[in-house]
Amino acid sequence: MPDQISDDIVNLFRDIETATIGHWRLFGFCHRAIRAMQTGMRSVGTAVTVAIPGADSTLLHHAIDQLRPGDFLVVDRLGDDRHACWGGGVSSAAMARGVAGAVVDGPVTDISEINKLKLPMWSRGLSPITTRIYDLGGRMNVPVSIGGVVVMPGDLVLADESGVLVIPASEAAEEGKKASEFQKRGLETERRLKTGELNIGDLQNVNEMVLHGQKKVIGND
Repeated sequence: MPDQISDDIVNLFRDIETATIGHWRLFGFCHRAIRAMQTGMRSVGTAVTVAIPGADSTLLHHAIDQLRPGDFLVVDRLGDDRHACWGGGVSSAAMARGVAGAVVDGPVTDISEINKLKLPMWSRGLSPITTRIYDLGGRMNVPVSIGGVVVMPGDLVLADESGVLVIPASEAAEEGKKASEFQKRGLETERRLKTGELNIGDLQNVNEMVLHGQKKVIGND
């Protein structure tokens, strides 16, 4: 099992939005088809990775029994988009282990049970066709591909309504501090906009750019 992200860093990310980091970071964002299964959900934890083939979920069940509180289970379905490897029973087992959340690069099922358990869940949607215990193999705690992103065991996973972001553990502290300061400045900007102290067009000199451009066009005429 990978080393877990420190509590200090995890706590730093608890109030950070993926879209905040999306203002400057270009890498680590899973494809937008991988969506939150609940509204208002946000979670952060340490990536534990699993890759399982097709209709088989044998290794997934084993992996869940290895989870520690704060782990974020990341499941590579190796391209399968037909079988739901995750449902109500798996959710109950994962919650009992204290899982921070789960991302499945494929469909899930039993969404009502998942929501009732309040399991933070991200996936490509729903399917009524479930996996079985065929023992076809798989890999655990190796690099996997989730929505076009390489996820390493031990990476930080931050997921919310906007999507899923994966950050290497070595970069997490710096990105978390930058994001925290960015959001603080954003709150101050919102306050100034509400009170009329600032116009949105004044941010980044947008109004000046537009007006300057208009003058140039008029001048050329």
